[in-house]
Amino acid sequence: MTNPSAAEQVSARIHVIPDFPEKGIQFQDLTPVFADAAAFRVMCEALVEPFAGRFDILGGLEARGFIIAGGASVLTGAGVLPVRKAGKLPRRVITETYELEYGVASLEVHEDELPAGSRVLVIDDVLATGGTAQAACRLIERAGWRVAGVAVTLELLGLGGREQLADYEVFSLLQA
Repeated sequence: MTNPSAAEQVSARIHVIPDFPEKGIQFQDLTPVFADAAAFRVMCEALVEPFAGRFDILGGLEARGFIIAGGASVLTGAGVLPVRKAGKLPRRVITETYELEYGVASLEVHEDELPAGSRVLVIDDVLATGGTAQAACRLIERAGWRVAGVAVTLELLGLGGREQLADYEVFSLLQA
């Protein structure tokens, strides 16, 4: 259940930028939330609360998911698993490639980062089509870990993201 005061406090900090990055798009700029310590804390608390006691580590998706997972880590005492774009991690990795509207992309994690069966809460800023989050979930499972759920600050409705993640519990603080 969404905490109304958390949703209101975070929503009040989001700037809507019309026609960015192209005409007809209403870009939801979450960076002011990161700059406001009180709103940032409330956002991080609200994202992990529905999954309390059900995760061992926070899987932050590159790049803004790193920021949120880092803040939530300090609050929960759970570590952060960086889910990186391909070619950014120095040790042996597991890779998951997925399709984008304009091509393909890949996510990676260190294959030996966590013990088998570790419960990973996937964290990101925005859920749109769900492609990146779905790839992250597949990657986590292929590594021998479990997806505890997916938590996002903002879910963009009508783009099918939640449907792509039908096998997982999804929590969004805000919807637009």
